[in-house]
Amino acid sequence: MENFFDKYYWVYVLLSESDGKKYTGYTKNLPSRFEAHQNGEVQSTKHRRPFKLIYCEACLSKEDGLKREKHLKTHYGKMFLGNRLKSYFTGQEQRKDINPSQ
Repeated sequence: MENFFDKYYWVYVLLSESDGKKYTGYTKNLPSRFEAHQNGEVQSTKHRRPFKLIYCEACLSKEDGLKREKHLKTHYGKMFLGNRLKSYFTGQEQRKDINPSQ
């Protein structure tokens, strides 16, 4: 039986816990790619570990995945992600206010 993740191409956004910046990428194998980022095996992110996976989208084709990744890296794509993740980041700030030790 085919794994759920294997059916799609994935566009994902990582949040660096060390510098607070986001990284947008594309892959066929999301669990493996996330592990590669965490292990420092990805040149462009190895000095920004550890990461949280904060957003992902499944695409039915490689072409759609690549187009979506490129779009999310544009000004309008970053605006979309900002709106889409607004409650996530608002929730993060509220949790810090409640428990300042985190």
